[in-house]
This record gives sequence, structure tokens and C-alpha cells, in this order.
Amino acid sequence: MVGAAPDLSVVRWRRSTYSNGDGGNCVEVADNLAGVVPVRDSKVPNGPALIIPARAWVSFVRAVKDAALRA
Repeated sequence: MVGAAPDLSVVRWRRSTYSNGDGGNCVEVADNLAGVVPVRDSKVPNGPALIIPARAWVSFVRAVKDAALRA
């Protein structure tokens, strides 16, 4: 079952601390919504956002960090 889309006008978007200061090639996430993590392209702030279940986002970030530690 698919629920209603969250109201993205109330979210606080943030970029990774690994992003450079010129605004290029970044994704932004909003982690202040219960149960979901919206993700968008920082170059298109008014464009679409992917809405990812929070548990899936946690698994994704953990996998990325684990791979970075092996490099």
C-alpha cells in the first residue's frame, strides 16, 4: 500500500559534509520526517525527490560506509 506523499515544504534539507562548497554534484536529504527520507538533486531544488523508507536509507548508508572503510 502506498501512502500519501509527505509535505516536502516543511523538511530541512542538508548536504553531506563531504560536498564541496560550489554546489555541484550533490544530493540533499531531509531526515526530519518520520519513517521516510526524501532525497533530491541539489542542482534542482524544486525538482522531484525520491522518497525512501527510513530503514532502507539506514541500510544504504551503512553499506556505503562499510565499503568506504574497505577501500
